[in-house]
Amino acid sequence: MSEPLRIVVVGGVAAGPKAAARARRLAPEAHITIVEKDEILSYAGCGLPYYISGMVENRNDLMATPIGVLRDPEFFAMVKDIDVLNRTEAVAIDRDARELEVRDLHSGEVRRLPYDKLILATGAEPFHPPIPGSELDNVLQLKRVEDADRLRTEILNGTCPRVTIIGGGLIGMEMTEAFTECGSAVSIVEMLPHVLPMLDPEMSTLVEDHMREVGVQVLNGTRVERIEGDDNGHVARVVTSSGTFPAQLVLESVGIRPNVELARSAGLLIGVSGGIHVNHYMQTSDPNIYAAGDCAEKTCFVRGTDCFLPLGSVANKEGRVAGSNAVGHITRFPGVAGTTALKIFDWNVGRAGLSVSQANELGIPVISATVSAPDKPHYYPGTKPIVLKLIAEKATRRLIGIQGVGEGDVIKRVDVAVTAMTAGLTVDEVANLDLAYAPPYSEALDVIIHTANTLANKLDGLLRGTTSLELQSRIDAGERITLVDVRSPQEHEETAIPGSMLIPLGTLREHADEVPHEGTAVLYCQTSLRAWEACTILAHRGYDNLEILDGGIMAWPFETVSGGA
Repeated sequence: MSEPLRIVVVGGVAAGPKAAARARRLAPEAHITIVEKDEILSYAGCGLPYYISGMVENRNDLMATPIGVLRDPEFFAMVKDIDVLNRTEAVAIDRDARELEVRDLHSGEVRRLPYDKLILATGAEPFHPPIPGSELDNVLQLKRVEDADRLRTEILNGTCPRVTIIGGGLIGMEMTEAFTECGSAVSIVEMLPHVLPMLDPEMSTLVEDHMREVGVQVLNGTRVERIEGDDNGHVARVVTSSGTFPAQLVLESVGIRPNVELARSAGLLIGVSGGIHVNHYMQTSDPNIYAAGDCAEKTCFVRGTDCFLPLGSVANKEGRVAGSNAVGHITRFPGVAGTTALKIFDWNVGRAGLSVSQANELGIPVISATVSAPDKPHYYPGTKPIVLKLIAEKATRRLIGIQGVGEGDVIKRVDVAVTAMTAGLTVDEVANLDLAYAPPYSEALDVIIHTANTLANKLDGLLRGTTSLELQSRIDAGERITLVDVRSPQEHEETAIPGSMLIPLGTLREHADEVPHEGTAVLYCQTSLRAWEACTILAHRGYDNLEILDGGIMAWPFETVSGGA
């Protein structure tokens, strides 16, 4: 009888346990060991902000099965027949001998674990920016459950009324909500021009405006110069390029980097993104070693390049593939679309594929369309607005990107778009998807179909649009632009873009001559649906330099006035 397959997994948070569990189901006789440096394993890291805020009351809920069984070493031993060596550090890989050297962090004992297949799920580590004063007490990061315990204690005891978050990425944004919900005043400092750089600027700006509306101080294009403390070594203030701000707690959230030192020391190939290079089977440059999760490089099937995408959803899928292949059940991982979801206060944010900015960097000509619309019919109770942006490759009309923000159900539309991108659908095919419809769920023509039709009109040359940021920039540059509001007088009186002229859609045919032929006429309404109708009317009257404001005034993040003054 042959010896049972020996599988060793390094990393016990997301991808590692998933790989081990999958391997166990497919190979009941295999000997499987998980090596984890920390005490706690198999926890929902993405749930940590919600534990800190108190939304998740019991930390053990993040480490338990859906029926409440704690996923500790005893659970893995009894239920999965998997050995777990926690508080054990993987020190080195001997590829020739197929052995992993590990050190017990309690006793200091060093030993070697033989393997037939090794799976690396070493995750990622927070980047520590070289900011003077980072060593002060209450300058913290969020990576592990112990970090969350500390942050929760500091916030809930009421000694941190002012918090500064350095970094406007996903964790920084989620923690902004968590701290605010606990009663702290939050300032978020982002060195880049906008928070959430995975979004195009006009979409990020809408999120920033919403954050400011709920009381968050958002400082874009701002560099932290140093953190200063009091006489007791506690944080007292943050000095930035935009001023000095008091703070009793600072959260550094400027990004994470794949943890690849173990792999690098073993001579495994590191990819261009900084992650361990793997093929579609999650194999590294050594065919007996696999890598999965945040430590592994991803292939973005939309852009056709490698990338770093640290997400729990991706880690679990990759872990499953690695576990399958380690026992000979050949499975491919096709890559990622960069799908990301975020809740920030009462807004939902989602994106996938390429942004216009990313497409421009890659030299891919694209056309985009932005539509504002309710997520359900206007007459149905509970309807909420969303702003949706679709991006298509100009040459092929293939859908390659989506972004959405707003109170309504953005994520449903992102999921539809990701499915379409995975299948390589064109905008025209997306516009004809037979999506489920009933008033409690969507309009008869769902907002994603409406947006796809708008994008098709642009691709066909029937419609031209401009984003809010583009329009404001053109106005600031002195371009001759006539802003035409085609809403009702009451809507115009309540809020309008400065300098607009009012010609309600119902009266446009008799007042069309009031629109100057010189320069460009940019038409808008609440969502730009009426503006599109107005464009067809004016085009029939001989106007040829017409544009709509993408998304209408719902997507306008700048100053508005009463009465269009």
